[in-house]
Amino acid sequence: MSDQTPQQPGAAHAASPAGPDFDAMTRDIAEVPAVEVITTVAVHLMSSAAVNLGLAEDGETHKDLDEARKLIQALAGLVTASATEIGSYHAAPLRDGLKSLQLAFREASVVPDEPGQGPGEKYTGPVHG
Repeated sequence: MSDQTPQQPGAAHAASPAGPDFDAMTRDIAEVPAVEVITTVAVHLMSSAAVNLGLAEDGETHKDLDEARKLIQALAGLVTASATEIGSYHAAPLRDGLKSLQLAFREASVVPDEPGQGPGEKYTGPVHG
């Protein structure tokens, strides 16, 4: 048996100078404007979709159209829902990126979806090249 007194779970993190400072993290995120959070999330979705479409270096290694479809669908919902909140200055490049990914998905598909049935098209309408 040990002579040490057992600590409560999480006590080591609270006392540890190297542990996360959740109060500071909360203050930091509270200072970030919503438009920045939305655009950052959109860029992450775009990047992940591009990788899953095989558009990154060593593209065929990471190509997964099922995953790309999900990411493009989520991106389309986010861009469509937030466009009025973030303004056209921020929404326009996101829409352009979304359209590029939708077209790339169509090109990468062995059996392309019918117009209006591709990923995100229920939010954006049919995408044409």
